[in-house]
Amino acid sequence: MDTLLLINGPNLNMLGIREVAKYGQTSLPEIEDSMKIKAGKLGFSLKTYQSNSESGLVGFIQNEGLKAKGLVINAGAYTHTSIAIRDAILSVGIPFVEVHMSNIFAREEFRTFSYLSGIALGIISGFGKFSYDLGLEAIADYIKRGANG
Repeated sequence: MDTLLLINGPNLNMLGIREVAKYGQTSLPEIEDSMKIKAGKLGFSLKTYQSNSESGLVGFIQNEGLKAKGLVINAGAYTHTSIAIRDAILSVGIPFVEVHMSNIFAREEFRTFSYLSGIALGIISGFGKFSYDLGLEAIADYIKRGANG
């Protein structure tokens, strides 16, 4: 079974606790468990990873990205600051979908820029935990259709 990756950046380990009005009550482990089930139904296994460390995220992408077929990433605040994460994704050549629970384009000006969106297949933003569902479905569909489908 082909593997997909689900990567979450800083502070996403606090989902269900932090800013509940904005991000909801669902915890990251609950989202990950749900996405593993969904990935299985889509014909993939799912490997998940979360880190508050930019170097941890880069290392995971480098170590696992060459083995996986696709990636869904919510880089959190690193979306707006990390050239290193962008370069790690480019170095392994993995197709990916960028996801955000909140609508980054309706928030502070500094959150409207993403170092990742220019190399992503697409961006899903603003649908809460459902953003992950949409991102997983999108990358699975892309892989099943093939890069040119």
